[in-house]
Amino acid sequence: MSPEASFAQRFPYRLVATDLDGTLLRSDHTISQRTRDALVAAQAAGAEHLVVTGRAVAGTRHILDDLGYRGLAVCGQGAQLYHAGEHRLLTSVTLDRAVARWAVERLEADLGPIAVAVNRDGLDGKIVMDDRFDPVVHSGFAGADRAPLATAAIDREPLFAEPLIKLYLRCPGLSEDELAVAARASVGERVTIVVSGRDLVEMTPPGLTKATGLSLAARRLGVKAAETIAFGDMPNDIPMLAWAAHGVAMAGAHPEVLAMADEITAGNDADGIAQTLEPLLRPVRR
Repeated sequence: MSPEASFAQRFPYRLVATDLDGTLLRSDHTISQRTRDALVAAQAAGAEHLVVTGRAVAGTRHILDDLGYRGLAVCGQGAQLYHAGEHRLLTSVTLDRAVARWAVERLEADLGPIAVAVNRDGLDGKIVMDDRFDPVVHSGFAGADRAPLATAAIDREPLFAEPLIKLYLRCPGLSEDELAVAARASVGERVTIVVSGRDLVEMTPPGLTKATGLSLAARRLGVKAAETIAFGDMPNDIPMLAWAAHGVAMAGAHPEVLAMADEITAGNDADGIAQTLEPLLRPVRR
């Protein structure tokens, strides 16, 4: 190699936005060393790593702390902007509780019995669920509180006792996709309905998406959509992937995500994020 030959990183993005469940996290809810190394390398090349998750801050903090993550994170489907280094909630958008009550009543009138859980607002906002809601399906509900309900006439007022950022919905006999379609037809003019995981349908404030929170965080970081690459696997990630210059779906992602993504990478258990980032991070001779 001649003395004047040099190498330089030419990473094309200033922001790497990643979903957590099914994307950054493996099936055992850990993050591989390979993926950690790829994200560190991207940051060394001048990019920011931004976690954009449907989880509320309370269910995200321990993951960020384990990563040594010190920057901003978008949580709660875009409702919360969290500063991990300062352990501080910067912004939060809540769901109107009167609208939420109305929506649940309307859904039950249209679809029959609905199982409901709520995610309360704040750094330590708990998940509180009614007796119909089965927490076993998803690990994120471990430790959730159960509101006492009468058996004859369900009184869900304990669910709405405090400010909340979103509702989780389930309906016997309907898949998550079927419930989301039916819920949008029933109440979609006043709330946002999104599929966020297996057997997980969420109700959030109208117009709120992961792209809402991502764009807010990007403005604070001085980064544009044209400088962003984003990774996701479920329909709630679609607005984020569409907002970014390059949207990457994980292998095994929801069909709607696979259909709209700019690229499909390997799955979350096969270091899909790292497999996409590593070729972009290789030194380029100049």
